[in-house]
Amino acid sequence: MLPAGADPLALGAVLLGLAVLYVPTFVDLAHSTWATDEQGHGPIILAVSLWLLYQRRHAIAELPARPAPVAGSALFALALLLYVFGRAQDVRMAEVGSQIPMFAGLLLLFRGWAALRLAAFPLFFLLFMVPLPGALVAAVTTPLKSAVSYVASNLLYAAGYPVGRSGVILTVGPYQLLVADACAGLNSMFTLEALGLLYMNLMGYTSVLRNVLLAILVIPVAFAANVVRVIVLVLVTYYFGDEAGQGFVHEFAGMVLFLVGLALMLTVDRILGFFVPGVPAPKAAT
Repeated sequence: MLPAGADPLALGAVLLGLAVLYVPTFVDLAHSTWATDEQGHGPIILAVSLWLLYQRRHAIAELPARPAPVAGSALFALALLLYVFGRAQDVRMAEVGSQIPMFAGLLLLFRGWAALRLAAFPLFFLLFMVPLPGALVAAVTTPLKSAVSYVASNLLYAAGYPVGRSGVILTVGPYQLLVADACAGLNSMFTLEALGLLYMNLMGYTSVLRNVLLAILVIPVAFAANVVRVIVLVLVTYYFGDEAGQGFVHEFAGMVLFLVGLALMLTVDRILGFFVPGVPAPKAAT
């Protein structure tokens, strides 16, 4: 559905321009960043953001056109500068991140501030597909891996398993396992935080306190989910051998991470409901 009074040719030109800019970016990401365990959530974040925008298409289309040309042009120009810099210098954070001011600027140019408010969460959610700076990831991931390794090894040892730990290397029986960045790093925490925020948006709680508490508690939930993932890999290796632990089951453990994270979020949300009731907000028409 096109916005009232919109020129189909103008919209078609905008969509074509976006495709020319960002399709090569997505192709490059698919062959590099998105192909890694640490950043493999990127396509999912993009798909969810587009789906959320699609859900709001009718509400945006029904808004009266009140363009904000100054702010829209400024954001559009900023997006182009970020894109050109990121593309030319191979700075993925700038290149990918330029989508957010680009879409925001276009909404302001075509529809105005009310449209941007409706699209605020989908655009914010795109932040989670922007590749994180390597220095930040390295600085945060190392202590996270140590903490996850410490908790997982102590829980397994308390359960009677012959587990030892040296830094982020776990020894179980005759096997040694290195806790990799994908198992307990910043990126997995970042992805689970995105999952938590998406859950809160879909639930539509009107209680600010409940939303804030959920957003904060997603961090320990993500930590616990990472601990469970490491424990699963250790147990699989212990009972079925190193090949099983490093093969399909290792890849499947990523799914375990998100399933455990979602289950814990639902549990935490249910417990919060006893103390901080939150009435779901009425859904916007789609």
